[in-house]
Amino acid sequence: MHITVFGAAGNAGRRITAEASARGHLVTAVVRDPARAPDLPAGAVVARGDAADVEDVAALSAGRDLVIGATRPAPGREADLVTVTRALLAGVARTGVRLLLVGGAATLTVPGAGGGAVVDDPAFPAEWRAIALACRDQLDVCQADPEADWAYLSPPALLVPGERTGRYRLGTDTLVVGADGASTISYEDLAVALLDEAERPRHHRARFTVGY
Repeated sequence: MHITVFGAAGNAGRRITAEASARGHLVTAVVRDPARAPDLPAGAVVARGDAADVEDVAALSAGRDLVIGATRPAPGREADLVTVTRALLAGVARTGVRLLLVGGAATLTVPGAGGGAVVDDPAFPAEWRAIALACRDQLDVCQADPEADWAYLSPPALLVPGERTGRYRLGTDTLVVGADGASTISYEDLAVALLDEAERPRHHRARFTVGY
């Protein structure tokens, strides 16, 4: 496939770009500043673009098989996530290309919590609340969109640098928790799960989640 990755210089975006390239896909790695992308895989084509600009999204998705959105706003600019998501949805709607979004875990249901969401847990860290609420709004924007073919990947509670094991479990709207009580996955295995979805689509206009 020919895949465009927005946010390719970020923690998730770099792993996704590497995983897609390793599988033999043609990857256009979109960053706002190419100078920030020196460690992207050699096979990726680096392009300058802004995921918040509908024209950029449309231009960089035209003729592609898939667009992946892996952007994350800077602290204090969490509301930008909704702006970017609207632009990504509008851009791919013009070109008819499928969109996979790396979102947040905020609205996942916590097992055994009576239907409560992650962001509503009293123990939820205060420093993560702004981005969690932005991710909640991001999912709302996707679900309200009338045109685009999107899928939204919610990570588990903890997303950390690690190794690529190729193992993960799938879920839908409930946090995936391991036997040890932890809800976690490495960025590397999150990329595996996302590329598996890219190659064998199972979710259309729906959210899914993963974890060990």
